[in-house]
Amino acid sequence: MSVPMVSAGAPEVERDQVSPSPKPGAGAVRRKRPSWGRKQRLIGLAAVAPALIIVLGVMVYPVVFDLYISLNKSNGVSYVWRGLGNYLDLVADPIVQGVFLTNLKFLISVPLVVFAAILVSVLLFERVRGWKFFRVVFFIPSVLSAAVIGIMFKSTFGYNGPVNALITAVGGHPINFFSNANLAISVIVLALVWSGFGYQALIVLSGLTAIDPAVFEAAAVDGAGWWKRLWHITLPNIRRVLGFVFIINILYTFSALFGFIFVMTAGGPGYDTTTLDYLIYLKAFSGSDLGSGAALAVLVFLLIGLLTILQVKVFKVSEED
Repeated sequence: MSVPMVSAGAPEVERDQVSPSPKPGAGAVRRKRPSWGRKQRLIGLAAVAPALIIVLGVMVYPVVFDLYISLNKSNGVSYVWRGLGNYLDLVADPIVQGVFLTNLKFLISVPLVVFAAILVSVLLFERVRGWKFFRVVFFIPSVLSAAVIGIMFKSTFGYNGPVNALITAVGGHPINFFSNANLAISVIVLALVWSGFGYQALIVLSGLTAIDPAVFEAAAVDGAGWWKRLWHITLPNIRRVLGFVFIINILYTFSALFGFIFVMTAGGPGYDTTTLDYLIYLKAFSGSDLGSGAALAVLVFLLIGLLTILQVKVFKVSEED
């Protein structure tokens, strides 16, 4: 009986041809699951997306559109390209120059507001009798709108108002405060000081409470009086807070007097009490010249930015002590 002959290399060939069955999913590419940090970022982006859209729509788009309008002569319906013509006309306009000088006069309110804020905040910090009551009373004007405050002061200093009634009672003659430019500016400045010192006082008070009480105790032990502590300890330690108060008040003077002017004087007599922000309104809406109004708004924005940079450098509010 013959035995079939098997070549020696046959088993090796078969072993080479037979391969183990692949494991399930071994040849597939593994997909990386998103990490928890990436999920958090996506959730965060989804959460802020509505607010971002609102900011872009309410703030960024109007600014860009204002820049476009400022380069055109426009009444809101038609647009005629002028390039920098509106800007050049505004710089050369004597009315704009006069209004700018008038705006500078209102800066007298800044040191008055800061002085009143320092005085009130120091008294509150020292906790004089009734300080809790006065803290509330001093802050009340800050809650009122500019229109309400303007009507109050216009009524108070009006020709038939209580101030003229008092002047008449002592034998004087009634004064028309709003027919004289200097008197009208003085009344507006008084309204600005009255409406703003309470809020500024709380800002200064927050700076005072941040000072280490041990500093005052050490100064008192060394024999430093109240005035010396005020000049050499209190004011130097709130330097940056005072710088911030100065900055926001100056910016307010150039950008937020519209309510007072609109209600109290309407910019009169003539343009003697007109401010830059009120002139923007007059040009853009009363004069139907949106191009000039938009260009003036851009110039005011650049002026405010320049003033902010200069004040930050002067007061060094961003540097460490």
